[in-house]
Parts: sequence; structure tokens; C-alpha cells
Amino acid sequence: MRMPGANTRQRGIRAVASTALGLLMVGGAATQAQADSTRSLQWHLDAMHAEEMWRTSTGKGITVAVIDSGVDPTNPDLKGQVLDGKDLAPPKSAGDEHTDYDGHGTGMAGLIAGTGAYGGGKGAFGLAPGAKVLPVRVPSENEDALGFGRPAYFSKAIRYAADQHAQVINISMVSSIGTPELTAAVKYALDRGSLIFAGVGNNAEKGNPVLYPAGTPGVVGVAAVGKNLRRSSFSEYGSQVDVAAPGEDMVHACGGKTGLCRTDGTSDATALASASAALIWSEHPTWTNNQVLRVMLNTIGAPTNGAKRNDSIGYGIVRPRIALQNPGDPGPADVYPLPDLAAAESTAPAEPSSSPSGKDSGAAQDQGVAAGVSSEDSGGDGMLWIGLGAGAVVVVGGAVAAAVVARRRRSGGKKRSREDAVAAASHYLNTTAYPEKAGSVIVFPDSGIDFAYGWTFRFDFREHMETGDPTKAPFSAAIVVPHSGASPHTPPTHLPVAQYMEMCASGTWPPVQTR
Repeated sequence: MRMPGANTRQRGIRAVASTALGLLMVGGAATQAQADSTRSLQWHLDAMHAEEMWRTSTGKGITVAVIDSGVDPTNPDLKGQVLDGKDLAPPKSAGDEHTDYDGHGTGMAGLIAGTGAYGGGKGAFGLAPGAKVLPVRVPSENEDALGFGRPAYFSKAIRYAADQHAQVINISMVSSIGTPELTAAVKYALDRGSLIFAGVGNNAEKGNPVLYPAGTPGVVGVAAVGKNLRRSSFSEYGSQVDVAAPGEDMVHACGGKTGLCRTDGTSDATALASASAALIWSEHPTWTNNQVLRVMLNTIGAPTNGAKRNDSIGYGIVRPRIALQNPGDPGPADVYPLPDLAAAESTAPAEPSSSPSGKDSGAAQDQGVAAGVSSEDSGGDGMLWIGLGAGAVVVVGGAVAAAVVARRRRSGGKKRSREDAVAAASHYLNTTAYPEKAGSVIVFPDSGIDFAYGWTFRFDFREHMETGDPTKAPFSAAIVVPHSGASPHTPPTHLPVAQYMEMCASGTWPPVQTR
């Protein structure tokens, strides 16, 4: 499913429902023809040779945590698949982790572990129907209007999933910021043996911002491809992309009255990447998270231009069938195979890129075609990338690894440095905005996002940080520092921060009156 900014994900689901694009069944029962056609509409399972893989592995014995909107265990294709999990939504939210407030989480669970049980086996299948789903519900975008609380919920959810021994953690949701708390939670989960997959987002045509947790070191960022094996037009690109998977025209079990949807998005691709890991891990239960990921990378459908990776599909498109057939050497058990984690731990934060567009040249614009399919022969045959031999991945390190982390922080043109922007924000908050609390307002440098208009940061009161008392928190947790040198200010609370920054950059927002 699509994962845009605040509020639009739910509207997208409603739009699909209202136009019948996302509905394959009407009401509680489908006609025989509709029921018979459900599996035939799941092109991604044909492309990945699912039935052939299921003779070797179905994901049995593997738990996949789905951090999302909740998972409905009464969906016919998910009965018996959903465990008791955790509800992190605010107390005012109805239900618990088994109550899906917009259908998205159930959709991800369906793509991962759907059994096709509807109508006696004529329903929608997930890629790993033997796996179990651990639902962890986090607040909706409406309940976190500014988007700055979501990393805290993600952090709690990741730690909970790791403590429950979920081997795979699927996060098909996004936040506009990353935080030290989120980075620490990811490291905690990796140390406890989990693998984390997250969608890179669907805003490639709307500024292509780096989103989190896909942009967090240690998280496998997943992009989407269509039947032509090219990066989907909506799928974001950049150094945060590690792998890709099908994410267009996806038919699967989901929440809502019909229980069946057709969707697009890096959310869906992430679910397939998570399910791929479950299939491999089930067949090799003694492997560690690092070994499972390394085999996924070593058997991937790599870019056809000879590059080890590009910014469109990362190292390539996941191919669990090849991993099950010929996994090769899984390598060391205790070494994370992607370079970003080691680079983040061994290097200081890099200066932002000075590229005017904020994007890497060359590969960043490459649509990315999987191994074995040339640019001239990249039509609708989604099975070619699965049927060809393994495309080995050589994991980079050292200076190249540091560059990967550096490119995750994008900026463009002559702009204020992060350090200068933090100093300006702190001075404004402690003198102009809250003079009565001078010295007690803390700006979080690592939360900074560099937009065309300026920087945004999270901030909080020291007393709130120490006590957790919500009455001591500021009304707005965001501060804007314009690149122009204008005074910092807090953004309006009725708009998502990213939308406000885009309006300021385009000149469609009136000049902000600072205090």
C-alpha cells in the first residue's frame, strides 16, 4: 500500500474502496468465479515461483512482527496466523492490536502470511503462509499530526518485537525524521537477533525525501518494482535503498468489509522482503540474522549495468527461490553484511552533500533493472529476474561505507549547516520563544531534516524529558530554521511539517510572523 505523508495513506485506502479499484469481492461472500480468480491475480507469487518454494519452505517456525495499524485476525485468510501482540496506540483509540484502524496492517500481514483459506483454499496467499504474525499497533497519522512522535512509537515497537523473539520485523510505515532513540532501538533489535525491513516511501515524485526507519543504519530499506522490473515511479530512491521487491498491482488479504484489496506501494514490497527472509530462515533455523540477510544479498537479482548497487533498487530484487536452491556460504554469524551500520558506528556524522539537487548523479536517476533483463528487454515478464542465476553482492566497507551514510543526509545548494541551524534554533527557543524557561529547551540535532526552505528539528523541555509529564511539553515539538537567515519559528500545527516546508519553498505560504 502507498505510504505517503500524514493523513494521505488513509485517504488512499478510502479512494481505492470507493472506486472499486481495490475491491475484488463485494460483501461477505464472493461468487465462484471471483473466488477462483483470486490466486491467479497474484502475479508476484507466479513471478517468484511461490508453489515451487513452498515445497521447500513455507516460513514455518518464523515470527514476523508487523508494526502497523493493527492486524485483524478474523480475516479468513489470516485465521490462526495472528498472535497476541502489543497495542501502543493512545488510550482513546478503540480496540487493541487486533483492531485495524485503516486496514493497512492487515494487508501487510496478508502479503506475508495469508493462507488462501477463504472459500476452501481459494483466497489470497502470502509469500510465507507458514509464518506467524506478531501485531504491534502504533498510532495513526491523525493521532500524530506533526509526525514527530512516530519515531518514539517505532522505537518502543521495535524493542517489544525483539523482546518477543520475532526473527523478522516489518515496518511498512514512515516518519519524516530519525532520532537517536530510533537508532538505538534498531541496534538493540539487531543485537537480539532480529532483521528489520522498512519501506523507503512513495514520494519519489514529491521531493524524494529520506524517510525513516528505512534511512536508519541497520534497517534494510526496501524499494518497489513493477512487472517490468523497473523501479516504480512512486518508489523513492537514494542510498537508503538496500533491496527491492514487487510493489505494484498487488492483490492480497486486507482489512475492511471485503477483506481483499489491490494496492501499490513500497509497503507491499517491504512485506515481500520480510516474507522472503522468513522462507530462508525457516529452512536454515540455526542461521543468525546476519547470515540470512547475507544470503538474501548474495542471491539477489542485481542491476544489469554491472554495478553492485544503484540508488533505484539497491543491491537488487530479492529472489528467495535462488536462496533456497543454492544459498552458498552464509558467512560469519556476527557481522552485519550491509555497510551502513559499521560506518555509522565508526565515523562521525558526515557533512551534508553539496549537490544542488540533493541527489547522487548517475545511478540515482537509474530506474534500475534486475539481473538478466536488459534495458531493451525489460517488458512485463516478471518471472525473468527469478529464473536466472545468482547475482553475487560484494559488500563494500571503509571509506565507501562512510560515504553511504553520508549520502543518507541530503541537502542542496548553499545552505545553513546543521550545526549553525541547531545553534540558531536553540538561541531562538531559549530567548525569544520561551524566555521564562531559558536554558531548559533542548534541540535534538540528529532529528534535523534539510528541506529546500530550511532545517526542521525536534525540541523538548528538559523537565518534560526528565519527568515525562505531558503538561510540561511544548504545544509544538517542531522548530523551523530557514536557510535564508530569517528568524527560526514554529510551524503551524494544522499542517504536516513537510507540507508546510514545501509551501514555503514554493512561495505559496504567507511570510511567517515570528515572535
